Amino acid sequence: MKFWRLSFLFLSTIALAHVGSPDVYYQGDAGPYHLLITVRPPAMVPGIAQVEVQPTSGSVGKISVVPVYLTGLESGSPPASDSMKPVAGDPRSFTGKVWLMASGSWEIRMDVEGSQGKAQLAVPVPSFARRTLPMQKGLGIVLFGLMLFLSVGMVSIAGAAAREGVLDPGVPASPRQVRCGRIAMVIAVAVVLGSLALGNWWWNDEAAELVHSMLYQPPTLNASVQAGNRLVLNIEDNYWHQLRKKSWSMRLIPDHGHIMHLFLLRVPVMDRFYHLHPVQSEENAFVTELPSIEAGHYRIFADIVRESGFPETMVREIDLPRILGNPMTGDDSEATASPVGDVRALSQKTATLPDGAQMVWQAEDARPIVGRLNFFRFRIVDERGNNVSDLEPYMGMTGHAVFVRSDCSVFAHVHPAGSIPMAALEIAQKDAGIRPGSGHQHGASLPSEVSFPYGFPQPGEYRIFVQIKRAGKIETGVFDTHVD
Repeated sequence: MKFWRLSFLFLSTIALAHVGSPDVYYQGDAGPYHLLITVRPPAMVPGIAQVEVQPTSGSVGKISVVPVYLTGLESGSPPASDSMKPVAGDPRSFTGKVWLMASGSWEIRMDVEGSQGKAQLAVPVPSFARRTLPMQKGLGIVLFGLMLFLSVGMVSIAGAAAREGVLDPGVPASPRQVRCGRIAMVIAVAVVLGSLALGNWWWNDEAAELVHSMLYQPPTLNASVQAGNRLVLNIEDNYWHQLRKKSWSMRLIPDHGHIMHLFLLRVPVMDRFYHLHPVQSEENAFVTELPSIEAGHYRIFADIVRESGFPETMVREIDLPRILGNPMTGDDSEATASPVGDVRALSQKTATLPDGAQMVWQAEDARPIVGRLNFFRFRIVDERGNNVSDLEPYMGMTGHAVFVRSDCSVFAHVHPAGSIPMAALEIAQKDAGIRPGSGHQHGASLPSEVSFPYGFPQPGEYRIFVQIKRAGKIETGVFDTHVD
């Protein structure tokens, strides 16, 4: 039972909020200062999160950071803030550390001081235990040596006690007493080995219980197609969530105007992509009328946000027949692409959109590197190569991007502000007493370029789906890249 439980936990660790991509990337304004922020949450809680800040406007002299725990209902009393240190070789950038003491929604609150005065910024950060940490090799060797020393000592003491315990000083042991000593040593070896085995079993059992309660497990997502093209989804609470219901609000809140963002991706070729928005029919039940879909094996990624600001991505696989559904409406969209892994696609930096316009990836010459914050910039031009002027907000943003590794071990839904859900950002800013920016002025034209801050968590082949809205229609550009 414990083996299967641990096996399930090992397999489920890839299905985290932003699957396989735990680092937080965000760009935002702290008053007059524009900041690029990277937060690397710890793999185990309690643990230390690494915070990196790069100001890109204004002269910043000091940044202090403090973690604040959020529950969606109340926030804890924050500790004293810590000053970030300038990065060696780059005094304009800062680095620091904060302790995240429990799983859940946190905000990293930043106090910024510079030539234009003081300002504040709050960045939401989900924290959860992703894996257990191995024992240090040196400590393991020392403990094993102590165990061996004590075990040999116990056997030796038992043998000496049976052989010489009743003899007067200086009197040699008789053959019978030597034999008794050897028998006692054999019995002692059996007792020591049995004790070690029993202790190992007890330790593993306790560790399994601790892992079961601490390591994050995404909710189970059940999916089925009914009545031809009706996709029904049900979320099942698991033990990890049940333990936290008393301190968290598990109620779902809208993000970009939708309770759930559902992505269907035909695998392994990734040539069909659907971005849908099911409606909530019951507390943990959702339904959506599918559009026309080609038959195949699909990977489902379902994004939700809890009232505490905690984001989750649930993963499921489903085999779909060819479906003749309804035309796309509202914010729903689809895209068709060549199979992933096509060598020619890796060198292509231009995607032709359905209306004849083109999306051009303003890629840097060097390939992206794992763990490094990159800006992915895409410019939209018309058939004559001129910048378009008719881009519209798509669900309140200038664009949306989805980064998927070729084996689906990484999935990240990213916005121009970064990899955090906007619903969580609103909660963090409201808690910190920060008035959120307007984002864009109603009626103002958008620039012809969209950009997304993101860092790849693993090397490999990636496919990027970039979505914009132009003249009332949602269009998707598809790009491939290799990450060293």
